[in-house]
Amino acid sequence: MAPSAQSLPTSVSDEKYANVKWEELGVEFYRTDNMYVAKCKHGESFQEGSIVPYADFHISPCSAVLNYGQGLYEGLKAYRTEDDRIMLFRPDQNALRLQSGAHRLCMSSPSVDQFVSAVKKVVLANKKWIPPPGRGTLYIRPILFGSGPILGSFPVPEYTFTVFACPIGRYHKDNAGLNLKIEDKFRRTFPSGTGGVKSITNYSPVWIALAEAKAQGFSDVLFLDAATGKNVEELYASNVFIVKGDVVSTPEISGTILPGVTRKSIIELTRDFGYKVEERVVPVEDLLDADEVFCTGTAAIVTTIASVTFKDTKTGFKTGDKTLAAKLFATLTDIQMGRVEDKKGWTVELTDATTPGSKL
Repeated sequence: MAPSAQSLPTSVSDEKYANVKWEELGVEFYRTDNMYVAKCKHGESFQEGSIVPYADFHISPCSAVLNYGQGLYEGLKAYRTEDDRIMLFRPDQNALRLQSGAHRLCMSSPSVDQFVSAVKKVVLANKKWIPPPGRGTLYIRPILFGSGPILGSFPVPEYTFTVFACPIGRYHKDNAGLNLKIEDKFRRTFPSGTGGVKSITNYSPVWIALAEAKAQGFSDVLFLDAATGKNVEELYASNVFIVKGDVVSTPEISGTILPGVTRKSIIELTRDFGYKVEERVVPVEDLLDADEVFCTGTAAIVTTIASVTFKDTKTGFKTGDKTLAAKLFATLTDIQMGRVEDKKGWTVELTDATTPGSKL
């Protein structure tokens, strides 16, 4: 399970920041200093884990995650504000989603408090890797998996919860908007499957569709439902929204679509702006007839979709600074970056463990 670490582009270092050329930051794995690890035996509860130096795992070739794909991951970010505060965005929602996924995959899971505490500790243990304001974020990857050996029997004897982090830049850098391919051959998930949780098995099976689309010059893929092949569901790793007049629609959460934390937040902000929001089945025809289309996610934030291509026919949508997507992006990132008052109670400010009033 050894990750292929890359060296970050370097520049002059100081005590506050790691030795990084932040302006060259992309979205790739880079090895930082520390990670969090906790283990749990079957039938027991997770106890407090510990911060350890980042290192590879030693794992049984017969582990549940390697043989049966029993694993979940989450994704969230830490932000450095202009006045040098460190912020998280709704980490409790990621914790709750991990618990839901753990129940679906028959795993023990950390409590919400344990999850959030682990995330905070990893961020503070890698504080110098949080990019300067406007240069990126610290991406945090919690993972829960069956680490114990299992072969044709159940239950799994051991589970591992780990959290690591690395700095990233903007996921979608094309400000002109994304150019999507509507995938009409491969399906991302199916009813009663695991599309509604962040199972590790949801992603590599559709890499073939993503690779084909990118080879054809597309930015990403928009998948259709498995039951009918007539309704849009989501992109490879983000939720989709369509705008028609003053109505904003997004595919409903019905077990095949991931309940995104950003999605949930954008629905609330959109209603605050006076739009009617519908969570419903969205036929391809409704998408093609939309005035504006955008996607949301931890990595995508809020990203305009400039066009979609379906069965070789390309349809374009409204883009630019006057779009709802642009307004939502500005509002959400202002909250995440601490540039405006957080009236929603969504952000969590971190303080060093040695500071009075620390939440750790």
